[in-house]
Amino acid sequence: MGENAPVTADAASSSHAGDYQELVDEISELLGAPATLENRDFELIAFGAYDSDDELDASALDPVRTRSILTRRSTTAVRTWFEGFGITRATGPVRIPPTPEAGVHRGRVCLPVRHRGVALGYVWLLDGDPGPTDAQLAAAMEVTARIGALLADEAQHGADLTRELRAVLAAGRGWPRDMAVAELRTALGARAEAPHTVVCVAPWPSADPDDAPSLRTLPGATALCTAPWATTGQCLAVLVRLRSADTLTPATSAATRLLERAAGAAAGVAAGRVGLAGLGAAWEEAAASARAALAEPRLGPVAHWAAVGPYRLLTSLPPEAAQDPCVRPLLAPAQQELARTAEVYLDCAGQAGRTASELGIHRQTLYYRLSRVEQLTGLDLDDGEDRLLLHMTLKAARLP
Repeated sequence: MGENAPVTADAASSSHAGDYQELVDEISELLGAPATLENRDFELIAFGAYDSDDELDASALDPVRTRSILTRRSTTAVRTWFEGFGITRATGPVRIPPTPEAGVHRGRVCLPVRHRGVALGYVWLLDGDPGPTDAQLAAAMEVTARIGALLADEAQHGADLTRELRAVLAAGRGWPRDMAVAELRTALGARAEAPHTVVCVAPWPSADPDDAPSLRTLPGATALCTAPWATTGQCLAVLVRLRSADTLTPATSAATRLLERAAGAAAGVAAGRVGLAGLGAAWEEAAASARAALAEPRLGPVAHWAAVGPYRLLTSLPPEAAQDPCVRPLLAPAQQELARTAEVYLDCAGQAGRTASELGIHRQTLYYRLSRVEQLTGLDLDDGEDRLLLHMTLKAARLP
């Protein structure tokens, strides 16, 4: 993005939402055409009302504009195409010609929104014949300066929330976490007392704040930050406001959208809570649920803490506790088939017929493999405690 300085994601329930709409409507009135405001990641913030059937028909013929309004964001290809006209560096209006092959059936005028030299967003309008005059565009640019100040204020608030949320996740249990939660509660204000949950998406492809999604695109999201994941890598943590502690739909929707940007990742959703007192425990639940979904794909791609079953216990074990010496020989790469056979057998409650059907093998083959498992581990598959130890260790071994 050239000269752009890092700007954190917007606060979700922005107190400026009505202000943006008023300013966009003001620009629409100045230019005599409906205007659209997007942030610098091409995510929709506000758009002006259409004043005529002609403008509505023109928009309907322009897939790029229609998609932006309906989905509240543009594709990466569209973003790259428009940025090719220098809008990230421009300080004044930029006219972009129609390009039907790119889905742009009408020309555009882009008014860059800047604050202290940093590009924070863009105001768009369909160009016409004759189109807006230089005087009209100059007046509209004065309004974009006011929009820029609002976006900068909102970005600073988002940066504060990011810092405070990261502090909570990094703090140890007890008074350090309590203090970090108190700081986040202060930053959130009245919103801190609403029902919340936490979403963890892991692994997240980047630790760069500029690569984080905008909270505007995530239903109910209040704050987000990256956090360390496993021994290397990053995960993404999102604090999500709920309608009630029992209704996790906003968190599930936010997790689903985030997974579109993180190939091969999984998401975990903690149980809902009122207020922030249990935020540390909620983060542990979300991270554990994401680990469970990565270990057991049937639980994901979005796993809820209430639905991960035995992984609520397994994810709480330290890594060394999950590596039982009796089972270790079975975890060698050369024994993957035997390990899989043993786990399916135990998942099927020791029923040979179900296990053989699930694996697609003959019963005699199953019995042979199970005898090999006993030889390698020294465990007796007719003994309930031995079976429990084997089952837990096999499942824990797949946890990231």
